Amino acid sequence: MSIQNGTHSHEHHHAHNHGDMHHMHTSADDSIKDPVCGMAVKNQSNYSFSFKDVMYYFCSSGCKDKFSRSPEEYLAESLKDSPVSVPKAGTIYTCPMHPQIRQDHPGNCPICGMTLEPLLPELEEEENPELVDFQRRFWWTLPLTIIVTPLAMFGHKLNLFESHIQTWVEMVLSIPIVLWAGWPFFYRGWQSVVNRSPNMWTLIGLGTGAAFLYSVIATVAPQLFPSSFMSMGRIGVYFEAAAVIISLTLLGQVLELKARSQTSAAIKSLLGLAPKTARRLKSDGTDEDIPLANVHVGDLLRVRPGEKVPVDGIVTEGSSALDESMLTGEPLPVSKRTGDKVIGATMNTNGALVIKAERVGSATMLAQIVQMVAQAQRSRAPMQRMADIVAGYFVVTVVAIAVLTFFIWGFFGPEPSWVFGLINAVSVLIIACPCALGLATPMSIMVATGKGATKGILFRDAAAIENLRKINTLIIDKTGTLTEGKPIFDKVIAAPGFTDDEILRLAASLDQGSEHPLANAIVRAARDRNLSLVNPENFESSSGIGVQGSVDARHLVLGNTALMDKLGVSVDTLKSQAEELRSEGASVMHLAIDGKLAGLLAVSDPIKVTTAEALQTLRNAGLRIVMATGDGLTTAKSVGKRLGIDEVYGEVKPADKLELVSRLQNEGRIVAMAGDGINDAPALAKANVGIAMGTGTDVAMNSAQVTLVKGDLRGIAIARTLSDNTVGNMKQNLVFAFLYNALGIPVAAGLLYPLTGWLLSPLIAALAMSLSSASVITNALRLRRGA
Repeated sequence: MSIQNGTHSHEHHHAHNHGDMHHMHTSADDSIKDPVCGMAVKNQSNYSFSFKDVMYYFCSSGCKDKFSRSPEEYLAESLKDSPVSVPKAGTIYTCPMHPQIRQDHPGNCPICGMTLEPLLPELEEEENPELVDFQRRFWWTLPLTIIVTPLAMFGHKLNLFESHIQTWVEMVLSIPIVLWAGWPFFYRGWQSVVNRSPNMWTLIGLGTGAAFLYSVIATVAPQLFPSSFMSMGRIGVYFEAAAVIISLTLLGQVLELKARSQTSAAIKSLLGLAPKTARRLKSDGTDEDIPLANVHVGDLLRVRPGEKVPVDGIVTEGSSALDESMLTGEPLPVSKRTGDKVIGATMNTNGALVIKAERVGSATMLAQIVQMVAQAQRSRAPMQRMADIVAGYFVVTVVAIAVLTFFIWGFFGPEPSWVFGLINAVSVLIIACPCALGLATPMSIMVATGKGATKGILFRDAAAIENLRKINTLIIDKTGTLTEGKPIFDKVIAAPGFTDDEILRLAASLDQGSEHPLANAIVRAARDRNLSLVNPENFESSSGIGVQGSVDARHLVLGNTALMDKLGVSVDTLKSQAEELRSEGASVMHLAIDGKLAGLLAVSDPIKVTTAEALQTLRNAGLRIVMATGDGLTTAKSVGKRLGIDEVYGEVKPADKLELVSRLQNEGRIVAMAGDGINDAPALAKANVGIAMGTGTDVAMNSAQVTLVKGDLRGIAIARTLSDNTVGNMKQNLVFAFLYNALGIPVAAGLLYPLTGWLLSPLIAALAMSLSSASVITNALRLRRGA
């Protein structure tokens, strides 16, 4: 329990701090009290400490240190003055079947009546309260159902009671079952009427309510019914039908809730990857263990062998190999040394590292992966929208069929015709419950997104899963997608009047303002030669084709031939050298000083070892492969030739990639775009399915519908297989749900009675309804065992 100190205000405002930490503001001036000395402090105080997911603020480091040594002691004191309990803030509740429903407190979905779930499950959350409640209602009333059912079926043969007394006994036994155990169903049924959103609870409420209410009236006032309603010496009652339906529905809900909890297993396993603490280096060189939520950007953290990296950062000292398989799926440890980036929650295998924290809390890759998986699980597939629309009309149609069944049997059926009419109408309402239909696609999506996450494939939403299988054309960026994205500097060629080192120094100085991998290679090369770099002025990036700015009072332009042509800079003097470098697969950049060509810089980017295998797999699947890169056409064709890509576009700007996607779509192609850079973002967003490399930029990942965490193109083939399997699974579920209802309703209505003498008992209808939902969920869970 979190206790707010020193105030009795009823205004509780909550905000996030690094993931799931909570600020607690309790007065108009946003001041709170130091739990040690009682002094008023602001929540912006420099002295803070997290305890049990609550952030406390202090007036000085002394109070903070005292509190950190014994938080319970000071919180126990504060209890005397402030008995106000502060609930955990920030939890959003949503419906698994209708993710557009969101609210900040528990409740039921106004559309389908399902209990809302936390948007993001917690690692150590308590058992689902709805599951606990339904289990209690089920087990406490099951003995009554077991007694009342055989009593109703065989009591008249055993002569245990007189007929009218047996009716009263059945009613007394059934009241707790229907009115207590079944209360949640009636409440949800009433809410569906109020919200004008007919759903499964509408049918269950009407069916059991009609059977129970009829039976109560027949027990209390049997004289109101004609003699045709008599059966075995009494007016026919159906308490056992209502009781069994309630018990079976509760059992079905318990099984469904347990199965649904398995769909969040993937998120919980991701949440479990993060370490609970970090080892921070203090200014005096000593270490201190702090809660992970207290790590700030810029902190230096020590990671010893066998420990997990606490947050995303950059290595400042030491070298080691990190096991990144838990996030990327890559089985081999990855070597890390000074200057390399590391991912939080990955395992340090053998060496000691010191890292500088760059991303903490909700900004870490792990946190973003968790968010993407949760978002995808809660999104609605296009197929689900169709199912929702059908389900709405379906419920109204079923009620109409039930009413018709009642009257047709009543007027034209054999005696006791109205009893037959009532029971058959109840059977129609129960067996037609659309719960299986509603669960058909959400269950498949939730399981598939969790499965994808374990393989390093993140789907942004359900539509991405459904659409990926349809693609027939794949446009691929070169740098960072086909290649490592970690270019190596090759050589510099200076124009007459300049030296190699001068060209490299000026280009590197200008490139300090760029995030492009080619720029990083040039800057690294200059620093390796101990060249003196200066910060550029008026820096400007022409995304995808180059940069420009001022260095040493000279205007510099660094980029490909497209940028030089745009600015009217002639490149003829070094044209042959540039073509020779490109033919070898190198990327060539021109450096112009004050409008004149000063030299060339060549950088090569090794092709990923998995690229050739991935492209061959995709070709075998029937995909048309297209390369589009901002690099020179000769370089692009050289790489394309090595990889067997015939359709190559070079020196393309972001707008050109966007236009290429549009052109192919206009030709009727279903286009996927795979890229990793800022310059790929427009095309990623425009494509039918955008696929970002997890090793690339945030902009690319935010523009894409699918992210390959480890940047391995083989993930596209795996993702397509998962897409195929998931859509197939959804179709199986929908077909099963539709067929089940299509076959069940006529039988329940008694259409087979004239031919076979068969009538469907409401008890059997309730059992079939529960089993249909369980079957859909079980079928969806099969996806976890697939590719």
